[in-house]
Amino acid sequence: MQITVENTGALERRMAVQVPAQRVADAIDERLKSLSRTVRLKGFRPGKVPVTVVKQQYGDAVRQEVIEKLLQSTFSEAVADQKLMPAGGPRIEAFSAEEGQDMTFRAVFEVYPEFELSSVEALEVSRPAVEISESDIDGMIEKLRTQQATYTNVERAAHDTDRVNISFVGTVDGEEFKGGKGDNIPVIIGAGRMLPEFEAGLMDVSAGDSKVVDVTFPADYGVDQLSGKQAKFTITVHAVEERVLPEVNDDLAKTFGVEEGGLAKLREEVKDNMQRELSEAIRSRLRQQLFDGLVAANPTVELPSVLLQNAMRDMQVEFGRQRGIRDAAQLPPAEQFLESARKRVALGLLLSEVIKRSGVVVDRNRVQAKFQEMIMQYPDPTRAVKAFRENPDTQRQIESMVLEEQVIDWMLERVKITDQSMSFKELMGLNG
Repeated sequence: MQITVENTGALERRMAVQVPAQRVADAIDERLKSLSRTVRLKGFRPGKVPVTVVKQQYGDAVRQEVIEKLLQSTFSEAVADQKLMPAGGPRIEAFSAEEGQDMTFRAVFEVYPEFELSSVEALEVSRPAVEISESDIDGMIEKLRTQQATYTNVERAAHDTDRVNISFVGTVDGEEFKGGKGDNIPVIIGAGRMLPEFEAGLMDVSAGDSKVVDVTFPADYGVDQLSGKQAKFTITVHAVEERVLPEVNDDLAKTFGVEEGGLAKLREEVKDNMQRELSEAIRSRLRQQLFDGLVAANPTVELPSVLLQNAMRDMQVEFGRQRGIRDAAQLPPAEQFLESARKRVALGLLLSEVIKRSGVVVDRNRVQAKFQEMIMQYPDPTRAVKAFRENPDTQRQIESMVLEEQVIDWMLERVKITDQSMSFKELMGLNG
């Protein structure tokens, strides 16, 4: 094979490849012979069809199939020969494969950038230093109480924490819109499940009231037809219900599955859960600081456009999935995610370089532990094991997660860490 490579940009390469005609002919002959052993044609015994007959019947299709496979395999051979690392698939130009002549093509593609990684040891992160206090536990117990709340009908105006049963119709520019209508919908004031202006409009209403509430949808609402629009909701109030919380005692503990040890045992289990959440939150904050610092310390890394385009499309799809958007026409333009895509692609390239530098390899024991952790979250772990093991993509995702955790560990052993005192509520972003 003859190969020439031309640099047409910082990362773009144009590679010309010439494959000898004999190699093409040999590959076609081999495929015809293979087909003659399996093809079934009237008048011939299975496996006894002459190659010449197979060629008459299937020659054009076989030639097309072989050339397509040769194009893929010779491209792979050529980039390996030239020690190139394509960042994405090639764009094939000037392809020629006339019978009896050499197969030639030009492939245009981008390669991964080469760069000098800034010192990981120069990064600095702050680690939250948090102690779980008794008042923190009290706050969590209060949240558990709220989960077990019951509601009773009252003859008074609604206030915060009340549940109001309503029907409503929303309009924009005088026209009703999809999803803007509801009948006998319970809304808890202060729960934050409706738009703030909508909830605020329910304060001081009583059963039998009707009123119109003006609401402005956020610019990032997720539904283009409503984003940033002003709406009017005509609301009819059917009932106002007052929240009743259970007593904080051993009976409350039993409600959450604590059969022995009562309230003291519940507080102990709550603290254990809070400690796990705390550890995860600290780890998450350190992870984000490491990643942000890594990207900031390496601002000049060239980013392959093919990787940017892929990342933007992925983010566009993620945005739609999170908001339940099924119509692709309602998705925001991919370009809206360009800056986020730059950071994602840059981080991926930088982490790959950190992995090379560190020599970190996937710890199989940690992979197995992560696997067990994930399957135990399913109602039927046995079925989950089967599904996971039959899905290579899932296995690769688990390995990738574990490798990332190992790289974080490696970096944390080398960066400068300063402790920052803060409360549990502050770290977890809790109100109050």
